[in-house]
Amino acid sequence: MAGAIGMTQARVSEIMRDRREVARLDVYERIADGLAMPDDARRLLGLAPARGLRAGGAGFDLAVYPEVVRVYETQAAARDEIQRHARTASELDVLAVRGLGLIGLNDSLLRGDLARSGVRVRVLLLDPDAPVVEQRAAEIGEASMSLAAGIRLSGERLRELAGVCDVQVYRYAMLPTWRLIRADDVMFVSAFDAGWEGHESATYKVGSTPNGPFFRGHRRMVEAMIAGAQRTV
Repeated sequence: MAGAIGMTQARVSEIMRDRREVARLDVYERIADGLAMPDDARRLLGLAPARGLRAGGAGFDLAVYPEVVRVYETQAAARDEIQRHARTASELDVLAVRGLGLIGLNDSLLRGDLARSGVRVRVLLLDPDAPVVEQRAAEIGEASMSLAAGIRLSGERLRELAGVCDVQVYRYAMLPTWRLIRADDVMFVSAFDAGWEGHESATYKVGSTPNGPFFRGHRRMVEAMIAGAQRTV
């Protein structure tokens, strides 16, 4: 088994004895490839069927393929793909902390794609006055005043787009967990954690499928957050 999946015998033994866990999707893919798992088994692991492994996310049928289409090591690795979807989307949802790297600066990832007519943009930013700002700032080794100032700057920069597109800005007060970009029926999901920011996290490209919980669950979460948030723009 170790030879088939490209692991050492010791590591395989540790996994089988529950002393080590497999947490990365590319490792699951290597195991599935090496063991020639049938498509039904691959789907249980969140993987594409074997016949679609090399499709690279292009030309796939979202009704057939699993909703996790591709995994990127960081947001920077997914930059081109995110911008490609954002460029033609009629709806853009962004869930972030301060969002400077996404929407707040002229060279931000999505800034150019927001400033066009015909797109509805909804942005959720952390409330700069929320108690969790201090906690989040401590997690990333930054002064809470600096973090709050960055949030306010993004909010003001989004206000500039009010006459260009249908932009809505909301403030939420919970500790940030998910960082999310939704462009119509495609979503890019990463996470915040102690010690790293959202753009440093692995980024999952998720497609809407008839029975997939990941896309639907995150979209439902965003709608609930908007319903309970304070709108500022």
